[in-house]
Amino acid sequence: MPSTTRTITGGLAALTISLLALTGCSMDSGSDSMEEGTDDTMESSEPTMEEMDPAANLVGPGCAAYAEAVPDGDGSVAGMAQDPVATAASNNPLLTTLVAAVSGELNPDVNLVDTLNGDEFTVFAPVDDAFAMIDADTIATLQTDADLLTSILTYHVVAGQITPDEIVGTQTTVQGSDVEVTGGGDDLMVNDAAVICGGVQTANATVYLIDSVLLPTS
Repeated sequence: MPSTTRTITGGLAALTISLLALTGCSMDSGSDSMEEGTDDTMESSEPTMEEMDPAANLVGPGCAAYAEAVPDGDGSVAGMAQDPVATAASNNPLLTTLVAAVSGELNPDVNLVDTLNGDEFTVFAPVDDAFAMIDADTIATLQTDADLLTSILTYHVVAGQITPDEIVGTQTTVQGSDVEVTGGGDDLMVNDAAVICGGVQTANATVYLIDSVLLPTS
């Protein structure tokens, strides 16, 4: 083989080897970058601690008792977080009277289930013991007076989800009148009702279990 030919052939071989080496480095670098990007994406998409724990923002002296009474299942703190508020309340054994009132069982002309499940709300939810303090004559009136019952129920609802660290102050209810939330921590009050356990999450609402039924002034 002529010297010139051997020189050209050797040069091409060396060039080919160099290109293959550069390509390999580039692929390794790209692979490393892709792996790093994947790791970063996976880390950034991980849920926060608050998202993982529905009990993270609970306040109120009765939260421990609630957790003990309903430790698991659909009516527990974790279970309620999976459903919209009216559905979640229907699974909570502490809220049977309220559920009857909003679902048409107390008065067939008042059914707020679709409304409550259809948007974001903050709900002050009287427990069964709170309704038990209402006299029988008033309950009988609510069974026939749809406007009065609707007014009372919507007085317990505020548009938007309000967390315990933002709830204190004047809150305008869906009914149109205001409620006053005072205190803080385990001593929250809504008008004259004490918060038993607040910050309970549902799929579309923040719930505050209270010990009295709120009555609008107008």
